[in-house]
Amino acid sequence: MRRTINLKKGLNLSLAGGLSSTEVKTDIYPSRIAVIPDDFPGFTPKLDVAEGETVGIGQPIMHDKTDTDITIVSPVEGTVESIVRGARRKIERVVIKTGSSDVLPIAYPTPTTPAETRHILKRAGLWAMLRQRPYDIVPTGDSVPRDIFVTAMDTAPLALDMEKSSIINVENLKAGVKTLSRLTDGHIYIGVKKGSSLPDIDGAEMVEFNQLHPAGNAGVQAANIAPVSKGETIWTLDAITLAKIGSLMTNGTISPKVTVALTGSELVETKVVETVPGADLADLVKSDISNSGHPVRVISGNVLTGSPEGIDGFLRYPYRQVTVIPEGSDADEFMGWASVSPRKMSVSPSFIGRFFGKNFTPDARLQGGRRAMIMSEIYDRYFPMDILPEYLIKAVIAKDIDQMEALGIYEVAPEDFALAEYADPSKIELQRIVRQGLDYLRSEV
Repeated sequence: MRRTINLKKGLNLSLAGGLSSTEVKTDIYPSRIAVIPDDFPGFTPKLDVAEGETVGIGQPIMHDKTDTDITIVSPVEGTVESIVRGARRKIERVVIKTGSSDVLPIAYPTPTTPAETRHILKRAGLWAMLRQRPYDIVPTGDSVPRDIFVTAMDTAPLALDMEKSSIINVENLKAGVKTLSRLTDGHIYIGVKKGSSLPDIDGAEMVEFNQLHPAGNAGVQAANIAPVSKGETIWTLDAITLAKIGSLMTNGTISPKVTVALTGSELVETKVVETVPGADLADLVKSDISNSGHPVRVISGNVLTGSPEGIDGFLRYPYRQVTVIPEGSDADEFMGWASVSPRKMSVSPSFIGRFFGKNFTPDARLQGGRRAMIMSEIYDRYFPMDILPEYLIKAVIAKDIDQMEALGIYEVAPEDFALAEYADPSKIELQRIVRQGLDYLRSEV
């Protein structure tokens, strides 16, 4: 019998630009793709290719310096156009100019032992898609999780129902669970939405959640099922990655394609497309951006946790969504951020739009100035974990390791603070602070 958990803290943002259909409209093969190491925290990249080199589908682009088996592979056939470096020669991205548009499944040998399973997952690039808590990083090569948590729901604003992804089917999920069960002596939990069409999966415990964001975050699900404590390790992943693992075990192949929702109020047509990881965003959305004349912000991901890439950017991990909204740099409204217009979106009941519940069209403006943290407990209203988020943030800023540990730093990831950051009247970059705190803790402990 499935367990049901109803989260009472959270918020679903009512935004314009949602999907009118969940059917895949087209297959877009981009002119360029980019592999971006920053999408994989904890992964220290070392290049396996050089500029001008020809690469094939599934060929390693870079590997981890600590565990050379952990790789990130090319989803396309093409030529390395450029290797972009930043400060201290940090690898920012590897850009590949695509060649043949035939995106064929990548074949790998089928593993039969835990050691072989680890090796193949690392070499196929799937290990880099997993996340380990504490620290919200790619699992270390010898990591043994207490439990594994899979989320089969995406509650982010305007997101596509994850169950609609073309890769997900029951047989792949079953094979994926069977594979991961070799790597843990604990439980495998799959979090699904209430009324999910997914049947029970052998070897996993199905847990239903109401669809109040951030219920779709794997870390939030883990915190409400079996929280991680100091000295313990858990893994998290989404059902799409689980299905890819299952496909590898069932068919010996992995499809490099991904299903992406193109959303946002500045698109003429919102739709679902198939493409490849790291696709050039111009190829995905440029032809569908409205001719309103207003500057737009192109976000790889959703409006809460996505990366503002611009039209010249690339599709970033987890490769599920692109959102296009007004930039707001040309906005001219009476009273600015204090406007009482019913079109103004806010969590505060001081704004009358709060009571209409319609689809709002927000822009990317900050809507107020940054200031000192106000201890109003507003973070707690949108944080469905048994943690005091305001005090944890203060401990992270102070780099007080003892307090960070006592207040639950091992359970959290930056995305868990996204709603609190949205509602924060102090305009503090909570996700950036948490990421820095996790990296600092990992370097010191």
